[in-house]
Amino acid sequence: MKMHKFLVLGLALLLIICFLIGCGQETEQHKKEQKQEKKAKKIKVGLVYDIDSYGDISLNDSAYTGLKRAEKELGVEITDLEPSGGGEDIDQILRILAEDGYDMIFGVGCIFADHIQKAAEDFPYVKFGLVDGIIEDIDSNSNISCLLFKEYEGSFLAGAAAALKSENKKVGFIGGMKSPLIEKIEYGYLAGAKYINPKIEVYSDYIGTTEGAFKDPVKAKELALKQIEAGADVLYHASGASGVGMIETATENRILSIGMGSDQSISAIDEQKRYILTSVLKHVDISVYDTIRAFTEGRFEGGYRVFGLADDGVGYAVNEFNEYLIADIQPPLDELRHKIINGEIKVPSNKAEYDEFLKTLK
Repeated sequence: MKMHKFLVLGLALLLIICFLIGCGQETEQHKKEQKQEKKAKKIKVGLVYDIDSYGDISLNDSAYTGLKRAEKELGVEITDLEPSGGGEDIDQILRILAEDGYDMIFGVGCIFADHIQKAAEDFPYVKFGLVDGIIEDIDSNSNISCLLFKEYEGSFLAGAAAALKSENKKVGFIGGMKSPLIEKIEYGYLAGAKYINPKIEVYSDYIGTTEGAFKDPVKAKELALKQIEAGADVLYHASGASGVGMIETATENRILSIGMGSDQSISAIDEQKRYILTSVLKHVDISVYDTIRAFTEGRFEGGYRVFGLADDGVGYAVNEFNEYLIADIQPPLDELRHKIINGEIKVPSNKAEYDEFLKTLK
């Protein structure tokens, strides 16, 4: 009888052990399948252009370069879209991408600030990247990362280059939409020119006060001609697609121009290439790629990422088209670059800082 009880208990215990082992194996197998499924599922990344759209020879094109690099090197699935007209359908585009399973969505330009903030609230599981724009009061726990640049540092070098090349000691700046961002670029340029020659004359003009100012090459041509007639012999723009008009006018008048955002000598026609002194490079491509890579590696952080000269976030272009133009001024430009990185030169980014900067010049 006792033997029978022991036998029953033993069988029961054996069944329990087998059940537990089986469950354990099933759980481990399930985890393995989930991991493989997750690995097999490509990360989807969307990019939405601002109203200048692809082909602006500036931020949009650079952002797309970073997106394509991520596709090639990181294996992510990508798509790029552009809003219609003045961007009335931006909210709808962001929502469509989020609902379609995109893991990360970028918007190019400050025009996206309010739209991305709203989308991020509606889709907390999606990561958003705002290129060249600011959303206030977000931290590292946010699902929004603002990708910002010290454009004024690169513009300081542009101003120095313009002053070094100017024979008339008169140079010009053409901004797109008058805004704090473009004014930062302007003050950096002014400071660089004045650092080289405190007596140099700098003409500054803005195309307008709305986003349309970045798509008005006709107005840019008009302002460029006005500055040239006043004696400016080197022109710099921060006006998006409008800058094409400035470059055309500079070429027609055989004076030097400086581009902004991406290397504009690459996309310029042959006749224009020899008059483009350089371009201030805003490496949006690097910022977009790095943000995607951080996400794929589980290192995404919300808040603000700022790219400057120190981390190659901004710089100036040297290529086969402008080597002969810029060779003689490269040594002083590189010296200034190192001084900015080392903190010997603090580049102003607003009027108050610029006024203080002028006081330090001899």
